[in-house]
Amino acid sequence: MEYLLAGAHRYGGRAAISIDTLARVRLDPDVGRAVARAYMAAPTCEERAFKSYAAFCRETVRQYHFLVGRVEFGGLGLAVRVVDDDPYPCAEAMAADLRRRRLRVWASAASGNSHPYLSDGENDMFRAVHDAFGHAASGRGFDRHGEEAAWMKHASMYSALARRAMTTETRGQNCAQIFHYQGARFPEQKAALLPTAFSDPGRRPILVGNRQPS
Repeated sequence: MEYLLAGAHRYGGRAAISIDTLARVRLDPDVGRAVARAYMAAPTCEERAFKSYAAFCRETVRQYHFLVGRVEFGGLGLAVRVVDDDPYPCAEAMAADLRRRRLRVWASAASGNSHPYLSDGENDMFRAVHDAFGHAASGRGFDRHGEEAAWMKHASMYSALARRAMTTETRGQNCAQIFHYQGARFPEQKAALLPTAFSDPGRRPILVGNRQPS
């Protein structure tokens, strides 16, 4: 989605990852299983994660206001609506909404899986910015490889401190769902930190052409 990709670049952060690179990203299953094990072993809530989560919340709110802010004032003008059911059967349906500068987000309060640190409102804001700046800006869907590319893209918009929490919320949860629960359920939400290496989107990503994905 061109205007979201341009917006993500205009917002700033780490050096931009090219759309060609993002299109080729694949999640190494060995890495995915290691991230899943780390997430499942982490406590539900740990005090050492609080500074990272505080930074993550501040930066997410800032991104959200940029996303929904009026175009004439420098925002992207997206209309976000929180709904009680999963609004999109596939990434293409979400993309169709985003082309009209609107986005529906599945309400955190409806999940029955409350977060130990984030409020429902903060969680909903993160879902909106991650769908926009992670998935739509990278052009990738919701399979394991698309989630890896979306994490890489969106992580570039966070500071190093906030990125630790953001990685738990994306890469950690997704890998636990895919590799631990085999896609059967969403894991318990946590406020915890994974090993630092898992939070570095520049750490030898697997690309089609370099190594075949499993």
